[in-house]
Amino acid sequence: MHLRTFAVLAASSLAWADSTGGEKNHEARQAGSGPAAWDAAYSQASSALSRLSQQDKVNIVTGVGWNKGPCVGNTPAIGSIGYPQLCLQDGPLGIRFGGSVTAFTPGIQAASTWDVELIRQRGVYLGAEAKGVGVHVLLGPVAGALGKIPNGGRNWEGFGPDPYLTGIAMSETIEGIQSNGVQACAKHFILNEQETNRETINSVVDDRTMHELYLFPYADAVHSNVASVMCSYNKVNGSWACENDKIQNGLLKKELGFKGYVMSDWNAQHTTNGAANNGMDMTMPGSDYNGRTILWGPQLNTAVNNGQVSKARLDDMVKRILAGWYLLKQNTGYPAINLKANVQGNHKENVRAVARDGIVLLKNDDNILPLKKPSKLAVIGSSSVVNPAGRNACTDRGCNTGALGMGWGSGTVEYPYFVAPYDALKTRAQSDGTTINLLSSDSTSGVANAASGADAALVFITADSGEGYITVEGVTGDRPNLDPWHNGNQLVQAVAQANKNTIVVVHSTGPIILETILAQPGVKAVVWAGLPSQENGNALVDVLYGLVSPSGKLPYTIAKQESDYGAPIQRGGTDQFTEGLFIDYRHFDKQGIAPRYEFGFGLSYTNFTYSSLSVTSTASPGAATGETIPGGRSDLWEIVATITATVKNTGGVQGAEVPQLYITFPSSAPSTPPKQLRGFAKLKLAPGESKTATFNLRKRDISYWDTARQNWVVPSGSFGVAVGASSRDLRLNGKFDV
Repeated sequence: MHLRTFAVLAASSLAWADSTGGEKNHEARQAGSGPAAWDAAYSQASSALSRLSQQDKVNIVTGVGWNKGPCVGNTPAIGSIGYPQLCLQDGPLGIRFGGSVTAFTPGIQAASTWDVELIRQRGVYLGAEAKGVGVHVLLGPVAGALGKIPNGGRNWEGFGPDPYLTGIAMSETIEGIQSNGVQACAKHFILNEQETNRETINSVVDDRTMHELYLFPYADAVHSNVASVMCSYNKVNGSWACENDKIQNGLLKKELGFKGYVMSDWNAQHTTNGAANNGMDMTMPGSDYNGRTILWGPQLNTAVNNGQVSKARLDDMVKRILAGWYLLKQNTGYPAINLKANVQGNHKENVRAVARDGIVLLKNDDNILPLKKPSKLAVIGSSSVVNPAGRNACTDRGCNTGALGMGWGSGTVEYPYFVAPYDALKTRAQSDGTTINLLSSDSTSGVANAASGADAALVFITADSGEGYITVEGVTGDRPNLDPWHNGNQLVQAVAQANKNTIVVVHSTGPIILETILAQPGVKAVVWAGLPSQENGNALVDVLYGLVSPSGKLPYTIAKQESDYGAPIQRGGTDQFTEGLFIDYRHFDKQGIAPRYEFGFGLSYTNFTYSSLSVTSTASPGAATGETIPGGRSDLWEIVATITATVKNTGGVQGAEVPQLYITFPSSAPSTPPKQLRGFAKLKLAPGESKTATFNLRKRDISYWDTARQNWVVPSGSFGVAVGASSRDLRLNGKFDV
């Protein structure tokens, strides 16, 4: 969105989660909330429709205008059917403009946990807070930007550039949110991969890449019965996303069987009739930001009266919107809108857990970590402390001053409190009798005094990005390069020269190039702490002191040089998506490029061994044939192969490992990535303990999109199976024949 502005987890909510992050019990899910639930909601919507005037219908699909209601998006109440003023509110990590809400971790941090239970719990808590303040539609989660461009300003709002990982995270988050009776909104649909020129750029993509990369996680979202989808600002293959018949009607509603409604991103609508006739169902916020340009409302009324938009199309829009409302049972006992309500509950526990378990340990020479009651520590860098002007001093987090917890833009929340690294380190140091030297500046002068003589020196560096309506230190959304901000390389060099036990802590919205830092002999450890939100320091201390062993894994690749990614920001009017299927690790694998730290990488304080690979398959070759259900053809969601592997903790401390399953397609398939993630598990293991990871492959996981047949097809031949600790550390190999 573009806004220029001023419980304990219920056991039932985990019933769907299996250890793979893979498919859940299909029949059980569908019986409870699939086509049957939509059918019942449509029945209620059709009954209500008969009691509405044409003006009522137009009001339901048209926002009241910018800044004209309590929420960022509002539609008028319709008394004849007891339909309230609908409240649509950002966003993907909590309630924007909430008075007493939790600042949850960004999506990319949740993804770096690789823990479906934590991701699901985060969704449940997001939904609980949205309902608590009376928000009907929570504008999240995010599958676009997917993250093909490492510099992309808003990549941190989503779950990373792998469509399988993002799809699982979308599914868990949506089901968590909607378990509380709140409508989720999957966004930004689709190919909205950069902030630069985002309102004019034409994203040109081939059919297969669209299906296998960018549409893939939206299928998961629709399969999880997401109530709404937000169309994006950009053009797709020459037509504005919000009036693109192919993506809205063809892909989303017909092919994926989406029963809900499509809303515009804020002010992303361009015409009255084109948007209506090509699949958009609700306009937001109902006007431009000046309140002047209004494309639906009276204009839509006139278009329907003139026959330019059919009455049947208007009825379809209304039914879709009402069906989402009835599907989530918002027609009975829903709280009134009160964005100032205190709804935090115990939700900070999830923030700390996700922040902590999303920390990725990249380097740990001489086992310098975990820390063991050091007598003296140096803490260096401006991002070790809270912004001196206040934790929420910058509107929509539009600055990089002090400790970093999230990027900037409409996908942000006010922090209810903020524990900076120094705050938590100071508390721990007092209990240990440790002396701390603090230098809360990024200047290299004074570093030698602060760092020398300490048992270890912790140096904090950042890289920030966000939405393009805010410019921070010359950065308008997308990062111009992948270097750390505030001369972070030079700061680390100075610290590492003064102290041979330097620990670098990185808080960043995405990858940075670490070569200069890793070249310093004094740098013994690199802790990739990501975007930890309000529990920043507490989560970090949990890992630095070994209260938990680090268990995060990278949800993207960290390259040796920026050009290795092969997907730069496009400065002109068109992005041709020439990289096709080959983004992030798929690109590195195809081109034979060695990453610095590969997708899925992460160290631990303990060790894990892998054994006992087992592969069983009932898969047969050919095209999908099932009826269309939410998410696409029904047989695509059937489990056709099961892979198991045993993981043992052979070290001395408790830890958690994320075994990952990668599939290689047979040579009979058209050009495919050398390997693709198709399963993962998070196994918590005591020393000496073994557990089995089970990966259930769905038919869609072993299918490619056949552009001639316009269908998903399982190729014949031998599928390679590899299980390991990262995309480049594959410990077990097998195959199955189809």
